[in-house]
Amino acid sequence: MLLRTESLTRNFGGVAAVDGLTLDIAAGEIRGLIGPNGAGKTTCFNLISGMLKPTAGRVFFDGSDITGLEPDRIAARGAVRTFQRTAIFGRFPVLRNVMIARHLHAKQGVLQAIFGSGRAVAEENERVAREILGFVGLGQRADQQADTLPYGYQRALNVAIALATEPKLLMLDEPVAGMNPAETAQMTALVRRLRDERGVTILLVEHDMHTVMGVCDKVTVLDFGRKIAEGSPAEVANDPKVVEAYLGSEDALA
Repeated sequence: MLLRTESLTRNFGGVAAVDGLTLDIAAGEIRGLIGPNGAGKTTCFNLISGMLKPTAGRVFFDGSDITGLEPDRIAARGAVRTFQRTAIFGRFPVLRNVMIARHLHAKQGVLQAIFGSGRAVAEENERVAREILGFVGLGQRADQQADTLPYGYQRALNVAIALATEPKLLMLDEPVAGMNPAETAQMTALVRRLRDERGVTILLVEHDMHTVMGVCDKVTVLDFGRKIAEGSPAEVANDPKVVEAYLGSEDALA
């Protein structure tokens, strides 16, 4: 297994946001993590990525115990996450955003990353960055100021920035949130291509059930921090416990 959590738990003031979660994700899988609002999905992401420390339990990635490591050390091992909101250098060109991620992945300082380094390194980083931008559909927008991109393209740039760090596992936090149908279709296709063409394992949290059911190989369902169901999209959609968990919530299973 590329990622495994064992009895992962995180308490806040006596309330378990994640409660004894055991999760196994194989290399090359697209896994969905779903549940009603407040089910513990984002907390789970934060625990895996090192942004929160677990109250109990362990996290294993690519054969190593990464429990309690700092986020930068976990990302350096290849477990990288995106966020619900776009995280870009808005005043910089699109290309520079991806090149900064390349520089930082090479463990250069922030100032070196922003202003460049040796010519050979900079040229190689630019070559890789342009290739990544072409992959995500932003090749023609490399010189555009990042904060002038349409929303869907800004989300694609987030993915490009994550790809620049060479992830083995990419954790996508609501990748199609706020998108129109055309943007959603483009992002869904990109998620598939990340796995099929780049070999990146995907773990995604998403409220758009049409996207989840259409792109995921397997789905894990949380409710009040506990895993209540797991299986293929069809199995999960027809599980009575899942249907009950979603009844009366803002979310709706498609």
